[in-house]
Amino acid sequence: MKNEIQARAREWLPRFEEISEYLFSHPELGGQEEKACQYLTSFLEKNGFRIEYPYGSQSTAFRAEFGHGNPVVAFLAEYDALPGYGEAHDQIAHACGHNWIAASSVGAAIVLSSFLSQEDVKIVVIGTPAEESIGGKCVLVQEGAFCDVDAVFQMHLAARTVLMPKIQAMDSIEFEFFGKASHAALAPEEGINALDAVISLFNGLNQMRAQLSKEDSIMGIITNGGSTCNIIPEYASCQFYVRSCSRKRVDALVKRMISLADGASLMTGAKMSYRFFEQSFDSLVADRTLSQYMKENLELLGVHEFQEMEEWGGSSDIGNVSQVVPCAYVELDTGAVPSVFAHEEAFLDLVHGPKAQKSLYIAICAMAMSAWDFLNKK
Repeated sequence: MKNEIQARAREWLPRFEEISEYLFSHPELGGQEEKACQYLTSFLEKNGFRIEYPYGSQSTAFRAEFGHGNPVVAFLAEYDALPGYGEAHDQIAHACGHNWIAASSVGAAIVLSSFLSQEDVKIVVIGTPAEESIGGKCVLVQEGAFCDVDAVFQMHLAARTVLMPKIQAMDSIEFEFFGKASHAALAPEEGINALDAVISLFNGLNQMRAQLSKEDSIMGIITNGGSTCNIIPEYASCQFYVRSCSRKRVDALVKRMISLADGASLMTGAKMSYRFFEQSFDSLVADRTLSQYMKENLELLGVHEFQEMEEWGGSSDIGNVSQVVPCAYVELDTGAVPSVFAHEEAFLDLVHGPKAQKSLYIAICAMAMSAWDFLNKK
């Protein structure tokens, strides 16, 4: 059967490349992926899938189903792009390869469905918006989108092939400080400097970093520091990404940061408030059985170098999915020498066109074959 899956994927590869190229040529930011959803759902419907769009509370999420049986296997499609590319840094582009992710997941689902009857199992493609921002999968998890799913598959292009990436839990927290404006030269004693509170928070964080473990990462920016040097800022704000190896550890770090912000408020007299401006991401728990299926099938496809990710990396909402359903999430080497990393401008050349043809074929086959193994309980 695996030879047949590979042959079918090879035969239909030009159709799946069209998906990748269309999305690459029509990039959309998270939450605005209307063209992507319309294109993908139309493509899936033409290939025998039932469509629910929009799906849940998110206007650019969708669910496509083939079959009515059990078990249920899901492939996750991402399709949001990133801002800040081009010479003027004003263009939207697929510098994380979500066009490729959508094409590979849709391709794997369609290839697999062509070998199954409607009564055998249920094959699902879940369109997951805004991975780069709010984390659409987090919302889908909260709304029960995976309650009937038995296994999830997704792949991502990367600088190396990793079977079980160390994806960190993360919180996105914003602090706001409210002071009192006053002329900085004529009446400084009348003011309460909100920017001083932000700077005090950063200084406290720098001291805190000396006691953090290597798994911890706290990165922040000042988002508002006042508008003129001559006026003591009455308002200032900053945002942070807080990452670590587990949800428990992130919660502990956030608690310490809030204490630092309280201290900054006490020192300066500025009032403080905070909020979480994106969904909370959980760490990835990759399923070992599904990951082993992926390893064996990647080897059949000629992939033999697998690297262990010794250090914790970035964050993704796939972690939240992995907390509620078995997941195989594999990063596949682009083959670029020297290595190019996601979000870099040079990554754009690796996620579409001839350079992405081989990786797209491998991903489609590996996921379809591994899902076949799962369905047949190899």
